[in-house]
Amino acid sequence: MRRIDPNVVAGAIMTALCVLLAVPVALEQLAGSTRTLGPQWVWWAVFAVFVAALVLAGWLDEFLGPAVTRWLLAVLVTAAAALVLLAPRFGWVPILLVFTAALSVYHSPGRVTAAIVVTNVGVVAAAGLLSGSPTSGALTAGGIYLMLQTASVLSVMALRREEQGRRRLAEAHAELAAAGAVLAETSRAEERLRISRELHDLVGHQLTALTLELEIATHRADNAEHVERARGIARDLLTDVRSTVGELRRRAPDLATTLHRITEQLPRPLVHVSVAEAVAGVAGAGGTAPDEERTVAVVRCVQEILTNAIRHADAENVWIEIGPGPDGGLRLHARDDGRGAARAVVPGNGLRGLTERAAALGGTVDFGPVLPRGFAVTAVLP
Repeated sequence: MRRIDPNVVAGAIMTALCVLLAVPVALEQLAGSTRTLGPQWVWWAVFAVFVAALVLAGWLDEFLGPAVTRWLLAVLVTAAAALVLLAPRFGWVPILLVFTAALSVYHSPGRVTAAIVVTNVGVVAAAGLLSGSPTSGALTAGGIYLMLQTASVLSVMALRREEQGRRRLAEAHAELAAAGAVLAETSRAEERLRISRELHDLVGHQLTALTLELEIATHRADNAEHVERARGIARDLLTDVRSTVGELRRRAPDLATTLHRITEQLPRPLVHVSVAEAVAGVAGAGGTAPDEERTVAVVRCVQEILTNAIRHADAENVWIEIGPGPDGGLRLHARDDGRGAARAVVPGNGLRGLTERAAALGGTVDFGPVLPRGFAVTAVLP
């Protein structure tokens, strides 16, 4: 079951509360009384602007980009202040100011958030004076809302730090798992190479000497038939040893097992790995396993893809498919369900490293956003 992001739940609750705050105003106006300053439609027009800016800045910021979202935040802060000043006798309307301060943490630096908090305190104090409260009461209300906004801002900042910490932990986990997998396969490759050398140097040389000795013995008059048979056996043994040495040198690590080991304990995102039987070298599948160099390249590419999905996409799922390439090589296709890219993609160090790694093997890499959301990477290694 898909895990619901706590930020989504908090955003839904905040949006619902902002809408519910208008209900008492509507009920009073329907009853024939009003406590708003000026025409009633002005307050509702400003409220409509506030809700529209809240939805756009709070829910569609990934698609609009940071520049547009900052303008929307300015509209949101201005509209909230206007709503409070136009309805100074509604004591619960200033809660909108708390929400704007909390939302500003996501889209503006700390000094801007601090300025918004101070401005909102002044708005609350001015609303208190407009409602007929004494100066002390207005200042008290301003102090209360200063503490409410401060607590809200600090809570959101703590949640963001915790979320960033989890993200960095997931990145480190992916990098560590990939490094461990590559190190393990490198150690196994070195061990296979050592064994192949030992076989070649010891058994291979001895069998070669045996073949030479038997070759000399064939020139003798006696036991020619037995010597010929022994020479054939020695040649067969030498062929078997050479075949075993070659197989040890060519045998690559199990790609599917290695990728599952990297991704199975990743806390987030959930990674779905699919390796075609032809690539995995399954008997009867009509394919062969990739060599060690391409296996390591694929592992490193998967590491970069997961790191980008964690760091930039905030994805819940990543799908990785590995199959045969068009010319008998490898084709790696990865897709996530993150925020994608709102504009032309500018490759960072991760994507550039992935492209360079594929180019070193004569391959290519394509990447870009996909609809309805997400980001996709396709690498082909010949």
